[in-house]
Amino acid sequence: MAVSNSYCFRPPKVISRCTLFKSSYALNNGCHNVVCFIKRSDRQVNLEEKVGLLLDNIKWDDKGLTVAIAQNIDTGAVLMQGFTNRDALLTTISSRKATFYSRSRSALWTKGETSMNFINVSDIFLDCDRDSIIYLGKPDGPTCHTGSETCYYTSVYDVLNNPQVEENKLALTTLYSLESTISQRKNEISFSQNGKPSWTKRLLLDEKLLCSKIREEADELCRTLEENEDKLRTSSEAADLLYHAMVLLANRGVKVEEVLQILRQRFSQSGIEEKRSRKS
Repeated sequence: MAVSNSYCFRPPKVISRCTLFKSSYALNNGCHNVVCFIKRSDRQVNLEEKVGLLLDNIKWDDKGLTVAIAQNIDTGAVLMQGFTNRDALLTTISSRKATFYSRSRSALWTKGETSMNFINVSDIFLDCDRDSIIYLGKPDGPTCHTGSETCYYTSVYDVLNNPQVEENKLALTTLYSLESTISQRKNEISFSQNGKPSWTKRLLLDEKLLCSKIREEADELCRTLEENEDKLRTSSEAADLLYHAMVLLANRGVKVEEVLQILRQRFSQSGIEEKRSRKS
């Protein structure tokens, strides 16, 4: 189950007539107490009960821990994996900063507390067995201590094929693999090339050609609807349009992640509100 935004609470500015809520783990162990001031009301007392019930229904191991995975909400990239306990999860819900439990230090730690590269949590998901958690959020910067975007940058198959080669190869999904290839072609343009340039390089070098192809592919995609063509044809034309649009993004120095972030920000807006905000 996902913990919706309405279930997440934050300390109010006014704390008069408030009650202290501490996680049972903190009370029993006397360390890293997570104290949240919750204004006394039927709704918030009910919220305490819901959070407590949620924590009670997670299958913690014999040490009170479970796996927590941080995932980029826009790219889908798996950023890192750690462990969480009741207090760490409660802190994440309250602060919206991905927080874990360090087994080596026996202490809570929030990703970014030293580097300032926090992972800002938008939602939290539990798996079907309630024994692992996903923090779905937006990182402020590189997640890995090495400076890499994620902690997952070593391909097993690359290592097996060539153990001598050490590469920083991110685990990219299809869309981002394409973006990476287009970016590589763009970087190669500055070097002298022998032979005929690739189609991607031609598009990057000729803006008029690129724009004409985008208009052409958009028209062909619309025709699949107007002429009731089959799904495969629609998928093919959509792929062509998406590819050429991504070449334009690369030409303009815009990342796909930036586009997806704007789309995500529009989720809570109606189309009328979104258009009105553009004019302002």
